[in-house]
Amino acid sequence: QVQLVESGGGLVQAGGSLRVSCTASGRTFSRYALAWFRQAPKKEREFVAGISWSGGSTSYADSVKGRFTISRDNLNTNTKYLQMNNLKPEDTAVYYCAAKWGMMPTTDPAYDFWGQGTQVTVSS
Repeated sequence: QVQLVESGGGLVQAGGSLRVSCTASGRTFSRYALAWFRQAPKKEREFVAGISWSGGSTSYADSVKGRFTISRDNLNTNTKYLQMNNLKPEDTAVYYCAAKWGMMPTTDPAYDFWGQGTQVTVSS
C-alpha cells in the first residue's frame, strides 16, 4: 500500500523558518514527480512547489519564490523536503505532499498519491 507521510509542521512567528518533510513508502518513487500543495481555511488547494523525478528541475508558485525551496533527499529518493523561510501569516495552511507518475510536476492537483497533510501556522 502506498503511503505519503508528512511531518515537520508547527507554529512559527512571521519571519521564521520551518522545514516540512514527506516520506513515501510502498513503492519506489524514483519515476514520480513530487509536489507540495497547501490549503488554507475556506480556500482551494493550491500548488506551492514541485520537483522532477530526477531532482534536476523545480518550480514554485509566485507567492513563495525566493522564500521556499523544494528538494529530494540524495540518499533516499522517497523523501522530499520543503524548506520555508521568511514565513508570512498568509502561508498558514495545511501542507500536503503529492506524487504523480511522470517526469515533471504540474500545478493542477491531478496527482496519484496524497499525504494526510501537516499544519503550518504563522503568527503575526
